[in-house]
Amino acid sequence: MATRTLRSVVNRHKVPPIVFLLIYIDLLNCQQYAIPFKAPSDCSAEESFDISSLSCVRCGSNQRRSSTGLSCICKTGYQTLTTDKASITCQQCPADRPAVIKDGFGCIRCPGSINDEGQCQCPAGNILVERDVNGNLLNTASCELCNGNSPGLSVPNPSGDRCERCQAFFMNTSCVCNPPNVLAGGLCFPPGSLSTNVNPIVNYAQLKFSVQSAWFFKNLYSSSAACLVFSNLTACQALGNMCAMNMHSFSGVSTDACGLFNTIFRTRAALSSTQDISYWRVNLPWLYYGDEPGLASRVLQTDPVPIGFSFRGRNKNTDIKLLAAVYNVRGEFLRWEQVGGGNLQLCPETSTKQAAAFSFGTAYQESCDLSVAELLGTHPEPLFYDVFMDLSGSENRQLLPLPTLVYNQQYNGRFINQESMKNWYLSRRMFVVDTLSGREKSLSSQPKVIRVASSIKISFQLVPRTQEGQIFPPLMTVTYTDVAITDINTQTVTTTFAVEYEMDQNEARIKTDTALGVMGGLAVLYSLLKTVSWKRRIASPLIDVKTMLKFLLFYAGDLANVFFAVTVGTGLYWLIFYKTLKAQQFVSVLLPLPAQEEQFVTYIGCAFALKAVQFLHKLILQVSIDVFFIDWERPRSKTSRTVQVSAAGEPKRDPSPVSIWRTYFVANEWNEIQTIRKISPTFQIMAVLFFLEVLGFSNLALRDPWPTLQRSSQAYTPSYSLMLRYGLAATLWLCIGLLQVIFFTVFHEHFVEDKIRQFVDLCSISNMSVLLLSHRCFGYYIHGRSVHGHADTNMEEMNNNLNRESESLCGQRGLLPNTEIQTFQVSLTNRLRSHYDRIREQIDRSHGPSRMIDGCSANQFEQRARGYQTMNYFLGSIIDHAHPDMDYIVKDKLMFERVIGMEFLEPSEKSIFYNDEAHSFSDVLFYGNEATLLIFDTLFFCVVDLGSQSFVLAAVLTSVQQMIFRLIRNTLGRKNLVSKTLVDKRFLI
Repeated sequence: MATRTLRSVVNRHKVPPIVFLLIYIDLLNCQQYAIPFKAPSDCSAEESFDISSLSCVRCGSNQRRSSTGLSCICKTGYQTLTTDKASITCQQCPADRPAVIKDGFGCIRCPGSINDEGQCQCPAGNILVERDVNGNLLNTASCELCNGNSPGLSVPNPSGDRCERCQAFFMNTSCVCNPPNVLAGGLCFPPGSLSTNVNPIVNYAQLKFSVQSAWFFKNLYSSSAACLVFSNLTACQALGNMCAMNMHSFSGVSTDACGLFNTIFRTRAALSSTQDISYWRVNLPWLYYGDEPGLASRVLQTDPVPIGFSFRGRNKNTDIKLLAAVYNVRGEFLRWEQVGGGNLQLCPETSTKQAAAFSFGTAYQESCDLSVAELLGTHPEPLFYDVFMDLSGSENRQLLPLPTLVYNQQYNGRFINQESMKNWYLSRRMFVVDTLSGREKSLSSQPKVIRVASSIKISFQLVPRTQEGQIFPPLMTVTYTDVAITDINTQTVTTTFAVEYEMDQNEARIKTDTALGVMGGLAVLYSLLKTVSWKRRIASPLIDVKTMLKFLLFYAGDLANVFFAVTVGTGLYWLIFYKTLKAQQFVSVLLPLPAQEEQFVTYIGCAFALKAVQFLHKLILQVSIDVFFIDWERPRSKTSRTVQVSAAGEPKRDPSPVSIWRTYFVANEWNEIQTIRKISPTFQIMAVLFFLEVLGFSNLALRDPWPTLQRSSQAYTPSYSLMLRYGLAATLWLCIGLLQVIFFTVFHEHFVEDKIRQFVDLCSISNMSVLLLSHRCFGYYIHGRSVHGHADTNMEEMNNNLNRESESLCGQRGLLPNTEIQTFQVSLTNRLRSHYDRIREQIDRSHGPSRMIDGCSANQFEQRARGYQTMNYFLGSIIDHAHPDMDYIVKDKLMFERVIGMEFLEPSEKSIFYNDEAHSFSDVLFYGNEATLLIFDTLFFCVVDLGSQSFVLAAVLTSVQQMIFRLIRNTLGRKNLVSKTLVDKRFLI
């Protein structure tokens, strides 16, 4: 209609539309309003707060503000006259009827005095009557006495306008509690029923002081007496609440809350129990299980809960249903309440995350800091919970009581629940926040102390060897913190809610220890075998301190492998059988608790420490081996050079020297292959991180039974299991490493590049042999003597030689005629080694800092050069069988000798060259120790991760560690190569 009217005006007056558009825009710019802020407290005595206009309005004549401040009422002595629904008018009462009736709509004459409100006032025990039975207003009010004696037994009601029966707990003959009866809490108790000398003290043991509680002072005696004398259910519950607020503690004082409760508990011994539970006496709350020694273990570890939990299948059951009977501090039953959703979980979390606490198998823990001011506002009075486990059942629904262990409970001054289980004193009722009992002067004053459940933990224990997912009764452990109030706006308290699962780990621990014992014994035997082999290889029959030290070093490595195998196997076992749903249709295993993982972590630490010892031992051996390059090249022509003038004055002519560059070239190649490995360390780290962090494999280490790789950000994320985390990381690292080794040995070495075989080929082409002595009388020999006789040649001849060799137009490269075997393990006689050492000493004596252009060291350099030539000639003649007293034989090693790594024959007369097609000379390189390096890297990565809980940091530090040790190996190996081969370091690039 408004639109039609506006349109007609526009049409009639021909108003341009642009005008209305401008008006509309202007109106939009003007719609910003502001009103003054007023609260009911801002209004004066003659004003009331109008809830419609949110402002103060003045009251009419003869009116004043009501007690709420939201309306106006008539002044004292004025009656109310109704004029309309929004306001009133007030008229003064006449002199003959000066009082206003209680509803304010009339005046009346009083039989007695008038109170401050202008209304009639009757004596105590009387009610005021202002209307007759038909509701007509009387001219004069009357005061009627209520009959407090039998048979009336009535008293005025709280409004004072009618008589009603007095409390049932007064004497049967009167509503007046006359002496010697005791009046307390509105109840009348017979004399001698209970001593009035009760102890209203609340003990705060953590703060080492007590408080005389205003709540206890007001209600302790009346609740105790009403429970004892009249069996009042609410009073008994209130007394139980006060005992719970005092930590269920017992002391030598029998008049405190728990002492009074136990006094009444003993008086009920002759009566029947509640629900056929002997600890639950009739009319009393169930607070304790009893104080018999060992009762806790019988309650918690005897009878399984009659339901089973399953992770999959038609009988899947992972829901934990807990119900709580909730009481207020006065002992009134409020409701049955599902545990969860914030009643016991104080931390403000989403309902989804809070619900995860009650999914079986999910280790839940949530902690937060709460403001004391917030706790005072949200918990003015404590609520008390009796928690039960809902066993469900459509028809006969059953509830299982949850035993509660109050960690702060004292028994004659002892914190008994902090001792062993045999001394535990189980209880039932608990609360979360108590801001009431610490009020000292009055119930309206600020508390001196508040008590908060800083830790609530529900523990589930799996029945041993169960195949049906059965558990023992869960245990709720509550730890309270006493907070002395100083500044509520700055004080905070930390609270934690946790749910944990455990099983008896004794059997698993025994199996682990047995495996360690058996494999450790085998490691001793294997280490002894290595020590014997080492003694043979150094040709020393004596057992000395060095021998014992060597045995310990060997044993460290073997024992490290034992610890590593056991820990990885254990971690992999839990990873498979706990995280794989198909392995557990019914729950049969649960993860060890963090405290139970400490021994496992200790084993990992031992494995890492021992493996580090083995790694450093091998590193030291590798950078101290004896290396010598045997040059087979000889001068090819009669070309000679003048080197000096003879004594007769004629110049002396020597054959042209053999080029040293081939030696430098081979030495450089040896230097480069010292740290090559069968895996790519960079790829290894990146692949492990990819699986763990990108694909989400790290989620498999969470302490829940779900093998999901991706988790919603809204879902609860439990903590990591160290055992699962180690098992996952170690298995993943080893699998990727083994796949790399397989790829490297099967494909890369055959179709791309094999640097070990290439080095052997290089030696043959260069006409250089290599002698490596890892022990005094044991080492490796690479036969590189060229089948062409010479390697110092031009490109054309070199190419022709290679073509002849490929076409089998020349001899084979092997040490023996018509053989291809070029690599050998050598076991030397003591005589040969002694001769080698004598030449070595000659070289070492003349060894010093070399300067290629330094006249002062020319003589020293010549001595070294002669020593080098002597060693080269000596070793070449040994290979050529030129020394019958230091000759050698070539043979194959027995299979058993290869397996155990020891030679059965001792080279007494002749040295022994063992054919070695496996190129085991790589044992003095990183290449031949890949297993040790891979295990060391795995342990290093896992140890860093267990300490930091970060796979990324572990990967970074592992990469840094690899680079550092590679640098150390290269540096020290280079120095050893310079020292042992006389190759100047400036030629090692």
